Amino acid sequence: MPVLFSIQRYMRKLGVLVLGFILTITFAKAQVASDTSAKKLVKTDSVARTPGKTLDKIAAVVGNSPILLSDIELSYANFLVQGNQPDPTVKARILQTLLTQKLLAQQAAIDSIEVKEEDVDANVDRRMREMTQRAGGQDKLEAFLGRSVIQYKDEIRPDLKEQMVAQKMQQHITEKLNVTPQDVKKFYDGIPKDSLPSFNKEVEVGEIVFQPKLTKEEKDLYKAKAEELRQRVKKGEDFGTLARLYSQDPGSAPEGGDLGFADRTTFVKEFTANAFKLKAGEISPVFETDFGFHFLQVIERRGEQVHVRHILISPVITQASLDRAKVKADSIYKILIKDKNIAVDFSSAAAYYSDDKDTKYNGGMMLNAEDVQNRSTFIPTDKLDPKVALITDTLKVGSISKPDLFTAADGKKSYKILLLKSATNAHKANLEQDFPKLKEYAYNDKVNKTVSAWFDKRRKETFIKIDKEFQAYDVLKKWVNTNPEMVIPETKIKSSSK
Repeated sequence: MPVLFSIQRYMRKLGVLVLGFILTITFAKAQVASDTSAKKLVKTDSVARTPGKTLDKIAAVVGNSPILLSDIELSYANFLVQGNQPDPTVKARILQTLLTQKLLAQQAAIDSIEVKEEDVDANVDRRMREMTQRAGGQDKLEAFLGRSVIQYKDEIRPDLKEQMVAQKMQQHITEKLNVTPQDVKKFYDGIPKDSLPSFNKEVEVGEIVFQPKLTKEEKDLYKAKAEELRQRVKKGEDFGTLARLYSQDPGSAPEGGDLGFADRTTFVKEFTANAFKLKAGEISPVFETDFGFHFLQVIERRGEQVHVRHILISPVITQASLDRAKVKADSIYKILIKDKNIAVDFSSAAAYYSDDKDTKYNGGMMLNAEDVQNRSTFIPTDKLDPKVALITDTLKVGSISKPDLFTAADGKKSYKILLLKSATNAHKANLEQDFPKLKEYAYNDKVNKTVSAWFDKRRKETFIKIDKEFQAYDVLKKWVNTNPEMVIPETKIKSSSK
C-alpha cells in the first residue's frame, strides 16, 4: 500500500527476549478469523487470550507487584502464532523480561522517573494505527477484537506506560556514561590477543544517482487516464469495481481501493491534504504524489480519522527517460574526471544532482545499513549490493566509475556514478584503524557492567519470589533469592460468558 509508507530494546546483552506481550487480543477469534489483514495482525502485535474457564496463578512477585502465569502464557502464545517452534525456555525469557520491567518501573517510582501522559497517549495511538492498518480498517479491527478501539486502548495503556517508564529508568541508569580514549585503550589491552575480533574488508562508497524522469507530456497521459476513471465514477460507475480493475496500488486494489480509517500522520502530505478537506461522499480531483496520480473518495469521517478509498495510476518509465538520465550522468562524469580533487567535487555534485534522498545530503556516501545509528560509512564488502561490490572492486581509492545502469529491488532503474573513497583490507582489530568500533565496544561493555551491577544490587534489596516451575532455568537463577519460601497462591477459576 504505497501511500501508507510515511520497545526499542532497552537492555543490552542481557539475554532478554522482548516479545509483544502488551497488545493482547482474542486468540479464539484469531484461530477462526478469515480476514487476511486480521491474520497479518495476529502475526505481529497479538497474543492469545483463551476465553472461558482459566486457571491462573502467580508466577513471580517483584516487591509488591505480582506477575501472573497467564501473562507469560499470552506472550508464549504470540511467540507460537508468529510461526516459531515450541520452546519452553522462551517462557523463562518472557518472565525475565517481565521481572526486568517490574524492577525498573518500581525503582523509577522511587527516583521520581516519570513519562508524560501525552507521550503514553501517543504511543497507544501509534500502536492502534498500526493495528488498524493491518486489520484493514477500524470496523474490522473492532470486530476482530470483540470490543471498541476506545475500550481496547484503555486496556493496554497501563502496560504500555509501565514499559515506557522502565525504558526511561534504564536510560537514567546509563545516561551519564561515556568513554575516554584511555578507557578505549584499557578495554583493547584487556582483550587477549588471540581473542581480538577480525574485521572483513570494508569500503566507503559514494554514489550520484540519476533517476529517469518523465516529461510533462509523458506524465499527462497517465494523469488523463486517472481523470477518465474519475469521470466514470462521477457518472455513476462503481468506485470499488474500477479500483479493482485499474488501480495500481497492490495493497488496496483488491479491496476496491479501500484504505480503512487513518489519521493525518498516515499518508504522504499530498494525499493527506486531499483526504482531510473533503466531506463524506465527496471525490477529490486528480492529484500527484511520488507514487503517481490518484483520486480518492471520503467514505466516513470520525473526528481526526478519515476512511477513504482511492485509485492510483502509476506512470511507467520509458526508454526515452532512461536515455535522458544517461546523458545527464555522462555529462556529470566528464566534469568530475577533469578535476584533480574528485572527492570534494563528488560531494558537491551529489548534493546538487543526485536523486537519492538518503545519500545526496551525506556527500553521496552510502551508510552501513547495519550501523545506521552511528551513521557509519564503512561497509563490509560482503554487505554491499553485488553490482556495487563488483564495480568498486575494479576502482582505485579516490577514483570514480563510469555511469552504469542499476535495477533496485523494487524494479526501478537508475544510472549511478560510484566513488571509492577508502578501502580497508581484512585484519585483526587494532587501535589505529578501528578506534571508532573499539570505542563503541568499550562503551557497550561499560553499559553492560553498569546495568548488571545495578540489577545485582536491586535484586538483593528487593523481595523477589519465583514459582518453582521456573526456578531451574539458567536465565532466572540470578533472580531466585534466599528469602523464606512463600506459598504462591492460585487464583480461583473464573468463568467467562464470552
